[in-house]
Amino acid sequence: LAAFGSSRFVIKGSLAGAAVYVAYDQGLLGSGAQGAEALKKARAALPPAIHEWTSYVGWEVRAARTNALPSTPKFDFSLSDSWNKGVQTVMSALSAAPSTACEYTAEGWKYVKELVK
Repeated sequence: LAAFGSSRFVIKGSLAGAAVYVAYDQGLLGSGAQGAEALKKARAALPPAIHEWTSYVGWEVRAARTNALPSTPKFDFSLSDSWNKGVQTVMSALSAAPSTACEYTAEGWKYVKELVK
């Protein structure tokens, strides 16, 4: 049972590490200019990838008969605003973490004391 829990931890840690590495490698963790460049690359790569995926799944055949293939999604958002909001959210959660941990610990102790009685 302990090996199963530790293997899940290793798998999750590996996935998180890989995600951070890919974000760093693509320039998402660099300056704003690097992030904007990465977004331009994603915008350029997304429509061909969607087209390839829909043809693989077989939607293209059905769309050829009905001429109703949906248009590719448009991404129109500010990368800097999204980044800043994410940083603010993370910092807010980190600043509240000690008091929240204390509250959960106190509630846990109350629960355990009630079970022992």
